[in-house]
Amino acid sequence: MLPRVTLLDLAAHIGMSRSTVSMALSDHPEIAAATKERVRSAARELGYVTNSAARALRSQSAGAIALIIPDTGPLTLGHPYFMHLLVGVTEVCSSYNANVILSTNQAENSVAAYERVLRSRAADGAIVTVAMVDDPNIRSLVDSGLPVVLMGNYPQLPDAVSVGIDDRAGAQQVTEHLIVEHNRQRLVHLGGPLGHQVTVERRSGFEQALIAAGITPPGDVWSGDFSEQSGRDLTRQLLATGQPFDAIVAANDEMAYGAIDELRGSDIAVVGFDDFGLARTTTPAITTVRIPADDLARAATERLFQLIGGIRPAQRQLTLPLEVVVRASCGC
Repeated sequence: MLPRVTLLDLAAHIGMSRSTVSMALSDHPEIAAATKERVRSAARELGYVTNSAARALRSQSAGAIALIIPDTGPLTLGHPYFMHLLVGVTEVCSSYNANVILSTNQAENSVAAYERVLRSRAADGAIVTVAMVDDPNIRSLVDSGLPVVLMGNYPQLPDAVSVGIDDRAGAQQVTEHLIVEHNRQRLVHLGGPLGHQVTVERRSGFEQALIAAGITPPGDVWSGDFSEQSGRDLTRQLLATGQPFDAIVAANDEMAYGAIDELRGSDIAVVGFDDFGLARTTTPAITTVRIPADDLARAATERLFQLIGGIRPAQRQLTLPLEVVVRASCGC
């Protein structure tokens, strides 16, 4: 049997102090992201398992975590976002010698899906992704005592441990790009499904950008469902109204592409949100807000293992930075 790699071994291998390595592994906010990634990479290379994870896996019979993915319309398991999440979650779980239990949550059976994780005791903790704002099962899961990390923004659960992005700031920045760099003045927002915090935040960011630029009242908002077909249908309906507009800010890249497909031959600018691959392969390529989905998944999983090990992160809500990626669809 190979000897267990210690924290001192890992620190010596990287050439850092033991305290810096420990803080990096616990996702301490004072440690730079590049340093954290270097430490995690070395830990995976050497097969290092943190003491907190080792204690957790010894004291629990499961040796696994659950990744709960609610079925909320087109945001199903086949969406690229969840492919990125799976990569990040399984990568970290492998470093802890833990398994991943995937629990999809059909809308008509959502209570049973959440309860399966609790009652089966097959998982030592759970990560929950993109739940509806008013989903009562989230509160029940957080209050159950099971270690839980939420992905996204949950203002109604301020005490929960979560990892997310600033959707409002991202939408505001990409909208400001259209206003400042391209002098677009008649903008329309194609939003996601009602009931999602993502929809609320991105709509708010769009409106804030217009108000800050003195464009009042803010542009029209049309609600869709994040699908390409939704973007296409809403754009067709928008064109049928005859109202003038010179730019579309879509809630994600799929809706942006649907809009672009309906607007071919026009000079109307279109931007999206996500950058999971589609935005780079379309013609024109889509100006969008890049979400670091893999990093979100890794951070959420690391935080979950902290909770499993009895360590409460000092920073309950962790927000990762976004980046506006400029391409041709905005007119650049």
